[in-house]
Amino acid sequence: MKITLAHGSGGKSTSELIKNVFAKHFSNEILNMMEDSAVVDSSKKIAVTTDSFVVTPLFYRGGNIGRLSICGTVNDLLMRGAVPKYITSAFIIEEGADFDELERIAESMAETAEEAGVIVVAGDTKVIEGNGGIYINTTGIGFVEHDIKSSNTKCSDSIILSGNLGDHHAVIMSERMNIENEIESDNAPLCEMVFELMKNNIEIHAMRDVTRGGLATVLCELAESCSLQFEIEEDKIPSSESVRAFCKILGLNLLYMGNEGKMVLTVPSAQAEKAVEIIRRCRYGENAEIIGSVKEGSGVVSVTKLGAKRTLSVLYGEGLPRIC
Repeated sequence: MKITLAHGSGGKSTSELIKNVFAKHFSNEILNMMEDSAVVDSSKKIAVTTDSFVVTPLFYRGGNIGRLSICGTVNDLLMRGAVPKYITSAFIIEEGADFDELERIAESMAETAEEAGVIVVAGDTKVIEGNGGIYINTTGIGFVEHDIKSSNTKCSDSIILSGNLGDHHAVIMSERMNIENEIESDNAPLCEMVFELMKNNIEIHAMRDVTRGGLATVLCELAESCSLQFEIEEDKIPSSESVRAFCKILGLNLLYMGNEGKMVLTVPSAQAEKAVEIIRRCRYGENAEIIGSVKEGSGVVSVTKLGAKRTLSVLYGEGLPRIC
Protein backbone atom coordinates (compact mmCIF):
# COMPACT_ATOMS: atom_id res chain seq x y z
CA MET A 1 0.00 0.00 0.00
CA LYS A 2 1.28 3.47 -0.91
CA ILE A 3 0.49 6.92 0.43
CA THR A 4 -1.62 8.98 -1.99
CA LEU A 5 -2.72 12.61 -2.02
CA ALA A 6 -6.05 11.42 -0.67
CA HIS A 7 -4.36 10.63 2.65
CA GLY A 8 -3.82 14.38 3.08
CA SER A 9 -7.34 15.42 2.11
CA GLY A 10 -8.74 15.58 5.64
CA GLY A 11 -11.41 13.04 4.75
CA LYS A 12 -11.78 9.31 5.25
CA SER A 13 -8.38 8.38 3.97
CA THR A 14 -6.82 10.86 6.38
CA SER A 15 -8.83 9.44 9.26
CA GLU A 16 -7.76 5.92 8.35
CA LEU A 17 -4.13 6.99 8.15
CA ILE A 18 -4.30 8.60 11.60
CA LYS A 19 -6.18 5.67 13.09
CA ASN A 20 -4.09 2.89 11.57
CA VAL A 21 -0.65 4.42 12.07
CA PHE A 22 -0.41 7.36 14.43
CA ALA A 23 -3.22 6.80 16.95
CA LYS A 24 -2.32 3.12 17.00
CA HIS A 25 1.22 3.81 18.22
CA PHE A 26 0.82 7.11 20.12
CA SER A 27 -2.36 6.29 22.04
CA ASN A 28 -2.76 8.09 25.39
CA GLU A 29 -5.57 9.85 27.23
CA ILE A 30 -4.59 13.31 25.97
CA LEU A 31 -4.07 12.45 22.30
CA ASN A 32 -7.14 10.21 22.19
CA MET A 33 -9.41 13.24 22.70
CA MET A 34 -8.48 14.22 19.10
CA GLU A 35 -9.11 17.93 19.70
CA ASP A 36 -7.51 20.69 17.60
CA SER A 37 -4.99 21.32 20.37
CA ALA A 38 -3.81 19.53 23.49
CA VAL A 39 -4.31 21.04 26.97
CA VAL A 40 -1.75 19.87 29.51
CA ASP A 41 -1.25 20.62 33.19
CA SER A 42 1.50 23.06 34.17
CA SER A 43 2.74 24.39 37.49
CA LYS A 44 6.35 25.31 36.64
CA LYS A 45 8.46 27.25 34.19
CA ILE A 46 8.10 25.50 30.83
CA ALA A 47 10.78 24.85 28.21
CA VAL A 48 9.59 24.63 24.60
CA THR A 49 11.54 23.62 21.51
CA THR A 50 10.72 22.78 17.91
CA ASP A 51 12.71 21.05 15.20
CA SER A 52 12.30 19.60 11.71
CA PHE A 53 13.88 16.38 10.47
CA VAL A 54 14.73 15.77 6.81
CA VAL A 55 17.46 13.13 7.06
CA THR A 56 18.44 11.09 4.01
CA PRO A 57 18.16 8.13 4.00
CA LEU A 58 15.09 7.62 6.21
CA PHE A 59 16.53 4.38 7.64
CA TYR A 60 20.19 3.84 8.50
CA ARG A 61 22.26 1.62 10.76
CA GLY A 62 21.29 2.31 14.35
CA GLY A 63 18.23 4.43 13.70
CA ASN A 64 15.75 6.16 11.43
CA ILE A 65 14.06 9.52 11.04
CA GLY A 66 11.43 8.61 13.65
CA ARG A 67 13.87 7.80 16.44
CA LEU A 68 15.94 10.80 15.44
CA SER A 69 13.00 13.19 15.74
CA ILE A 70 12.23 12.15 19.31
CA CYS A 71 15.86 12.11 20.42
CA GLY A 72 16.62 15.50 18.91
CA THR A 73 13.63 17.16 20.53
CA VAL A 74 14.10 15.53 23.94
CA ASN A 75 17.79 16.39 24.02
CA ASP A 76 17.13 20.05 23.20
CA LEU A 77 14.88 20.27 26.26
CA LEU A 78 17.37 18.46 28.47
CA MET A 79 20.13 20.90 27.58
CA ARG A 80 18.22 23.66 29.38
CA GLY A 81 17.76 21.59 32.51
CA ALA A 82 14.16 20.68 31.68
CA VAL A 83 12.40 17.37 32.20
CA PRO A 84 10.82 16.50 28.82
CA LYS A 85 7.11 15.68 29.06
CA TYR A 86 5.13 16.27 25.87
CA ILE A 87 5.81 16.20 22.13
CA THR A 88 3.77 17.20 19.10
CA SER A 89 4.58 15.66 15.75
CA ALA A 90 3.72 16.86 12.24
CA PHE A 91 4.39 14.72 9.16
CA ILE A 92 4.86 16.03 5.63
CA ILE A 93 4.59 13.01 3.36
CA GLU A 94 5.32 12.96 -0.35
CA GLU A 95 3.04 10.97 -2.62
CA GLY A 96 4.51 7.54 -3.23
CA ALA A 97 5.85 7.05 0.31
CA ASP A 98 5.64 3.47 1.48
CA PHE A 99 2.87 2.84 4.01
CA ASP A 100 4.81 0.10 5.79
CA GLU A 101 7.87 2.32 6.12
CA LEU A 102 5.71 5.08 7.57
CA GLU A 103 4.35 2.69 10.16
CA ARG A 104 7.87 1.53 11.05
CA ILE A 105 8.82 5.16 11.60
CA ALA A 106 5.80 5.79 13.83
CA GLU A 107 6.50 2.62 15.79
CA SER A 108 10.11 3.65 16.31
CA MET A 109 8.99 7.09 17.50
CA ALA A 110 6.63 5.50 20.00
CA GLU A 111 9.35 3.20 21.36
CA THR A 112 11.83 6.05 21.67
CA ALA A 113 9.26 8.31 23.33
CA GLU A 114 8.61 5.59 25.91
CA GLU A 115 12.35 5.25 26.53
CA ALA A 116 12.64 9.01 27.02
CA GLY A 117 9.56 9.27 29.24
CA VAL A 118 7.56 11.54 26.95
CA ILE A 119 4.22 11.21 25.18
CA VAL A 120 3.08 12.47 21.79
CA VAL A 121 0.00 14.59 22.53
CA ALA A 122 -0.83 16.23 19.19
CA GLY A 123 0.07 16.05 15.54
CA ASP A 124 -0.67 16.93 11.94
CA THR A 125 -0.32 15.19 8.59
CA LYS A 126 0.08 16.72 5.15
CA VAL A 127 0.55 14.82 1.87
CA ILE A 128 2.14 16.58 -1.09
CA GLU A 129 3.34 15.75 -4.58
CA GLY A 130 6.78 14.24 -4.70
CA ASN A 131 8.83 11.06 -4.83
CA GLY A 132 8.02 9.29 -1.58
CA GLY A 133 9.93 11.46 0.90
CA ILE A 134 8.92 11.82 4.55
CA TYR A 135 9.67 14.84 6.76
CA ILE A 136 8.85 15.31 10.44
CA ASN A 137 8.44 18.43 12.54
CA THR A 138 8.31 18.11 16.32
CA THR A 139 7.68 20.46 19.20
CA GLY A 140 8.71 19.50 22.71
CA ILE A 141 7.58 20.79 26.09
CA GLY A 142 9.35 20.19 29.38
CA PHE A 143 9.26 21.47 32.94
CA VAL A 144 12.41 23.31 34.00
CA GLU A 145 14.18 21.89 37.04
CA HIS A 146 17.45 23.83 36.69
CA ASP A 147 17.68 26.83 34.37
CA ILE A 148 20.94 26.05 32.60
CA LYS A 149 22.35 28.77 30.34
CA SER A 150 25.52 28.81 28.24
CA SER A 151 26.47 32.18 29.69
CA ASN A 152 26.79 30.60 33.15
CA THR A 153 30.13 29.02 32.24
CA LYS A 154 32.97 30.19 34.49
CA CYS A 155 36.72 30.47 34.09
CA SER A 156 38.52 27.25 35.22
CA ASP A 157 35.47 25.07 34.48
CA SER A 158 36.19 21.64 33.02
CA ILE A 159 34.76 20.65 29.64
CA ILE A 160 33.20 17.19 29.45
CA LEU A 161 32.13 15.27 26.36
CA SER A 162 29.64 12.45 26.93
CA GLY A 163 31.03 9.97 24.38
CA ASN A 164 32.47 9.11 20.98
CA LEU A 165 32.22 11.67 18.19
CA GLY A 166 31.29 11.17 14.55
CA ASP A 167 29.15 8.01 14.53
CA HIS A 168 25.98 9.54 13.07
CA HIS A 169 27.83 11.57 10.45
CA ALA A 170 29.85 8.52 9.38
CA VAL A 171 26.75 6.33 9.10
CA ILE A 172 24.83 8.81 6.93
CA MET A 173 27.81 9.28 4.62
CA SER A 174 28.36 5.53 4.43
CA GLU A 175 24.74 4.89 3.49
CA ARG A 176 24.81 7.52 0.75
CA MET A 177 28.16 6.37 -0.66
CA ASN A 178 27.46 2.62 -0.29
CA ILE A 179 30.46 2.18 1.98
CA GLU A 180 30.30 -1.01 4.03
CA ASN A 181 31.33 -0.83 7.68
CA GLU A 182 29.99 -1.66 11.14
CA ILE A 183 29.47 1.91 12.38
CA GLU A 184 26.05 2.66 13.85
CA SER A 185 24.39 6.01 14.52
CA ASP A 186 24.50 7.35 18.05
CA ASN A 187 20.98 8.86 18.00
CA ALA A 188 19.83 8.49 21.59
CA PRO A 189 17.88 10.34 24.31
CA LEU A 190 20.25 11.62 26.98
CA CYS A 191 17.72 11.66 29.81
CA GLU A 192 19.41 9.26 32.20
CA MET A 193 22.79 10.98 32.31
CA VAL A 194 21.27 14.48 32.67
CA PHE A 195 18.90 13.38 35.44
CA GLU A 196 21.68 11.56 37.28
CA LEU A 197 23.94 14.60 37.15
CA MET A 198 21.17 16.73 38.63
CA LYS A 199 20.27 14.10 41.21
CA ASN A 200 23.88 14.03 42.40
CA ASN A 201 24.01 17.83 42.68
CA ILE A 202 26.57 18.39 39.94
CA GLU A 203 26.73 22.13 39.29
CA ILE A 204 26.18 22.19 35.54
CA HIS A 205 27.04 25.61 34.16
CA ALA A 206 26.34 24.95 30.47
CA MET A 207 25.14 22.01 28.42
CA ARG A 208 24.71 21.56 24.67
CA ASP A 209 24.01 18.58 22.44
CA VAL A 210 26.62 18.16 19.73
CA THR A 211 24.69 17.94 16.45
CA ARG A 212 25.17 19.67 13.09
CA GLY A 213 28.41 21.58 12.83
CA GLY A 214 30.12 19.25 15.26
CA LEU A 215 31.96 19.83 18.52
CA ALA A 216 34.06 22.71 17.22
CA THR A 217 31.02 24.75 16.18
CA VAL A 218 29.21 24.10 19.46
CA LEU A 219 32.25 25.10 21.51
CA CYS A 220 32.64 28.31 19.49
CA GLU A 221 29.03 29.20 20.26
CA LEU A 222 29.54 28.46 23.96
CA ALA A 223 32.74 30.51 24.09
CA GLU A 224 31.02 33.47 22.50
CA SER A 225 28.07 33.31 24.89
CA CYS A 226 30.24 33.46 28.02
CA SER A 227 33.13 35.58 26.60
CA LEU A 228 35.75 33.04 27.65
CA GLN A 229 38.19 30.73 25.91
CA PHE A 230 37.59 27.00 25.56
CA GLU A 231 40.77 24.94 25.29
CA ILE A 232 40.50 21.27 24.37
CA GLU A 233 43.10 18.52 24.02
CA GLU A 234 42.78 16.58 20.77
CA ASP A 235 44.08 13.32 22.22
CA LYS A 236 41.32 13.40 24.84
CA ILE A 237 38.52 13.47 22.25
CA PRO A 238 36.77 10.05 22.36
CA SER A 239 36.00 8.28 19.09
CA SER A 240 35.90 4.72 17.81
CA GLU A 241 38.67 3.20 15.72
CA SER A 242 36.18 2.67 12.89
CA VAL A 243 35.22 6.34 12.77
CA ARG A 244 38.84 7.48 12.97
CA ALA A 245 39.69 5.20 10.03
CA PHE A 246 36.64 6.50 8.14
CA CYS A 247 37.79 10.11 8.70
CA LYS A 248 41.31 9.29 7.54
CA ILE A 249 40.11 7.66 4.32
CA LEU A 250 37.75 10.51 3.39
CA GLY A 251 39.76 13.40 4.81
CA LEU A 252 37.14 14.38 7.38
CA ASN A 253 37.76 16.41 10.53
CA LEU A 254 36.24 14.63 13.53
CA LEU A 255 35.64 17.94 15.31
CA TYR A 256 33.15 19.04 12.63
CA MET A 257 31.21 15.80 12.27
CA GLY A 258 27.55 15.75 13.29
CA ASN A 259 26.20 13.65 16.15
CA GLU A 260 22.75 12.86 17.51
CA GLY A 261 23.39 11.40 20.95
CA LYS A 262 26.25 13.36 22.47
CA MET A 263 26.46 16.37 24.72
CA VAL A 264 29.18 18.69 25.95
CA LEU A 265 28.94 20.38 29.33
CA THR A 266 30.93 22.64 31.62
CA VAL A 267 31.17 22.02 35.36
CA PRO A 268 33.44 23.26 38.16
CA SER A 269 36.80 21.49 37.90
CA ALA A 270 36.41 20.09 41.43
CA GLN A 271 33.31 18.19 40.29
CA ALA A 272 34.55 17.07 36.88
CA GLU A 273 35.81 13.59 37.82
CA LYS A 274 32.60 12.83 39.70
CA ALA A 275 30.51 14.06 36.78
CA VAL A 276 32.37 11.82 34.33
CA GLU A 277 31.93 8.81 36.62
CA ILE A 278 28.19 9.48 36.77
CA ILE A 279 27.87 9.80 32.99
CA ARG A 280 29.89 6.63 32.39
CA ARG A 281 27.47 4.66 34.57
CA CYS A 282 24.56 5.79 32.41
CA ARG A 283 23.30 4.34 29.17
CA TYR A 284 25.06 5.95 26.18
CA GLY A 285 27.73 7.55 28.39
CA GLU A 286 30.35 4.84 28.81
CA ASN A 287 32.99 6.75 26.79
CA ALA A 288 32.66 10.14 28.51
CA GLU A 289 35.86 12.13 28.96
CA ILE A 290 37.13 15.43 30.33
CA ILE A 291 38.44 17.04 27.14
CA GLY A 292 39.62 20.47 28.27
CA SER A 293 39.05 23.55 30.36
CA VAL A 294 37.72 27.09 30.24
CA LYS A 295 40.20 29.97 30.47
CA GLU A 296 40.38 33.73 30.25
CA GLY A 297 40.32 34.92 26.69
CA SER A 298 38.07 34.20 23.73
CA GLY A 299 37.41 31.62 21.06
CA VAL A 300 38.29 27.94 20.96
CA VAL A 301 41.81 26.51 20.98
CA SER A 302 42.74 22.93 20.21
CA VAL A 303 45.99 21.50 21.60
CA THR A 304 47.48 18.80 19.35
CA LYS A 305 49.30 15.68 20.52
CA LEU A 306 52.60 17.47 19.89
CA GLY A 307 51.57 20.43 22.05
CA ALA A 308 50.90 22.84 19.20
CA LYS A 309 47.85 25.08 19.46
CA ARG A 310 45.42 25.98 16.72
CA THR A 311 42.33 28.13 16.73
CA LEU A 312 39.03 26.47 15.82
CA SER A 313 36.18 28.25 14.08
CA VAL A 314 32.57 27.40 13.38
CA LEU A 315 31.83 25.15 10.42
CA TYR A 316 31.73 27.10 7.15
CA GLY A 317 29.89 25.94 4.07
CA GLU A 318 27.28 23.27 3.71
CA GLY A 319 28.87 20.45 5.64
CA LEU A 320 26.83 17.29 5.23
CA PRO A 321 23.26 18.29 4.23
CA ARG A 322 20.17 16.50 5.47
CA ILE A 323 22.01 14.73 8.27
CA CYS A 324 19.06 15.16 10.64
